[in-house]
Amino acid sequence: MTTGSPQLVRQWLLLRRLCETTVGQTVVELADQLEVHAKTIRRDLAVFRDAGFPIEETTGEAGRKSYRLVNGSGLPGLTFPFDEALALYLGRQYLEPLAGTYLWSAAQSAFRKIEVSLGKSALKYLDKVAGAFHETTFGVSDYSQHAAVIDNLLMGIEESKVVFVTYRSQRSTEPVTYDVHPYTLTRHRDMLYLIGFKPEDNAFRTWKVNRIEAAEVDSMPYARRADFDAEQFLSGSLGIFHATGDVHVAIRFSAEVARYVEESQWHASQQCDRQADGSLLVRLDLSGTTEAKNWVLSFGRHAEVVEPEALRTELREEYRTALKRYSDDGRQTDSTTFEQRSQRAR
Repeated sequence: MTTGSPQLVRQWLLLRRLCETTVGQTVVELADQLEVHAKTIRRDLAVFRDAGFPIEETTGEAGRKSYRLVNGSGLPGLTFPFDEALALYLGRQYLEPLAGTYLWSAAQSAFRKIEVSLGKSALKYLDKVAGAFHETTFGVSDYSQHAAVIDNLLMGIEESKVVFVTYRSQRSTEPVTYDVHPYTLTRHRDMLYLIGFKPEDNAFRTWKVNRIEAAEVDSMPYARRADFDAEQFLSGSLGIFHATGDVHVAIRFSAEVARYVEESQWHASQQCDRQADGSLLVRLDLSGTTEAKNWVLSFGRHAEVVEPEALRTELREEYRTALKRYSDDGRQTDSTTFEQRSQRAR
């Protein structure tokens, strides 16, 4: 660790040092280990106390003061009943998006301790219980190779620091680097997205973490906007895509899929009305139609856009292109690639 290391990482490492010591360590010792100034350690200790962490200060010979977290590696009164320990252990899979990061490392350490405490018999039983819960892996992203990127994004968010992001969008052939003011990481359909402000566009944007090839935290801070709220930012979307319009969408779903659609909350504005023929009319107030279009396409012939007309036109052209591609007389016999044929269709 070097002088000027990001605050979040430094404080996390300091907490680990305070947990590991049984006799306490001085400010100077802690500063040497973390390679920072003693004043920095004193400020961090003050932050911990304000947060309610049980920091114990003892005075030894010649007024030598040392610090530790009460009860060494644990916290006073922090115990788990057997069923709570089992639940925490079974839920470890939901931290997978943070695999490889320093937060993941700490979580893994905690899970290993639970394993030791439970013993082989209990773990054998848990293997059976785990079989009752299964999470599909279709389309799930592996973020173990993005640990450094995620760590740096978290640092930028925690300290309100500018991050230089190297990003390759879906349509780009080459990555582009620009500065971003990171605000939050959002998980959507088992994928991580960064929401932040892009000064170049003077607007908030969303970036898929899988497509961020590098993230470098700059020493320059940015002024975080107090009025930003991630939930409000995405309130007009059907997931993660942000737009600035105001669109009323009505979709009719066939009787075959009506119950499936009714079973889920797709958007806060949704209104579902069963029709006399068993179909379902769903009304939504959105900021854009990109995700609505993909949603309708996923239902094939079982979904029809009633309004707006512009979305109906888009889907009509989409289906015409697909029908041509699937029809016998529409097959390609030349050596052009699928991507080239797709470009021609557009």
